Amino acid sequence: MHTIEHTIENDDRSLARFIQTVQEQNARKRDFTANTAIVQFRTITGEERGFGRRYPEPVSQLVLERDAGLPTTILDCNKVARDQIAAKAGIDVRTFERFRTHYPEQFDPLINQVFQREPAQRIIRSYMDSDTRGTARAVVSDKFKTFDNIHLVEAALPQLLDSDAQWKIVSGDVTDMRMYLRLKSEVITGEGAAVGDLMALGLGLSNSEVGHGSVNIFQLFYTLSCLNGMQTGNNHRSTHITSARAETDTWGLLTDEAKDADNHALELKVRDLVGGMASRDAFDEVIEKMRLASEDIITGSPNQAVEALGKVLQLPKKATGNVLDGLLATIGQAGYAGNPVSRATMVNAVTAVANTAQPDDVDDWQKLGGRVLELPKSDWQRVAMAA
Repeated sequence: MHTIEHTIENDDRSLARFIQTVQEQNARKRDFTANTAIVQFRTITGEERGFGRRYPEPVSQLVLERDAGLPTTILDCNKVARDQIAAKAGIDVRTFERFRTHYPEQFDPLINQVFQREPAQRIIRSYMDSDTRGTARAVVSDKFKTFDNIHLVEAALPQLLDSDAQWKIVSGDVTDMRMYLRLKSEVITGEGAAVGDLMALGLGLSNSEVGHGSVNIFQLFYTLSCLNGMQTGNNHRSTHITSARAETDTWGLLTDEAKDADNHALELKVRDLVGGMASRDAFDEVIEKMRLASEDIITGSPNQAVEALGKVLQLPKKATGNVLDGLLATIGQAGYAGNPVSRATMVNAVTAVANTAQPDDVDDWQKLGGRVLELPKSDWQRVAMAA
């Protein structure tokens, strides 16, 4: 992997930790292709004797019996894998969790009957702790196109390091569902909604190795005083299932050589897109929109405006409360303190929630910020005039 230069790293060494995590997980990953007819589902509710592992909470496992000279392999299922098993069995996730937790003796045979009577080829993606023990992190179709986190990072990193944008990492996260890398430019900056409201161009990359989203490269716009990030519609996605749905069956027929060539083509596309995202033109367009948004003044009650915005965005009550907290934080920061509450203020109130959200929820809040900036006039009037 490309050597990390100091220009892209931050003081917390976030990039070094992020890349170490990606590399360590890549070294542990292993995929099993198996028919469900030869896979056993079981739930462990106490100490599993003979292996020295304790399970204070019920743990469901997939057991791949000895086959073609390979030893029996036991994989503990994480939440992602369990949800996928539930979906493929046509069982509501909450029902699945309740029954496997409280009634495993009755429930496990039911899942095994589904495996037996509705046999299907699956790829079980795992992290291995030893040759025969590990964690099942996904149960996906055998047509699942694997473009893994390390492919994305290795394709993007050289371009990030060489970019005139002088990217610096803001955050890097790897969860059970997705990988995220977010950066901001040190030189593509400008004044946003008001005097003192400094903004910078940002870049985001995300991927899912387990079927929870596509390869995604997107522009961000950061308010520098608080590092609130907003996403716009300027992004690119590449799905994990072959793009032409009529041809999805062909992926499983490809040779490893053909699959490698397909992934290499995607790596080249990532490289070029990352280079193309360092655009001051796109940044200046958003800066101008934020300036205009600062003129969209809220004439009613700010508290009621938040309530109205929650309804327009169809947010649950708790999330609307989080936006109110974001508003209180925003009106005290540079560029907003002492100024009327405006659409630009509300953009930052929404994106501020991302700073305390779980990693898998950050994208949603950053996209909501972009939605507020682009709200149709009629929807904005509902917010601005709420009393």
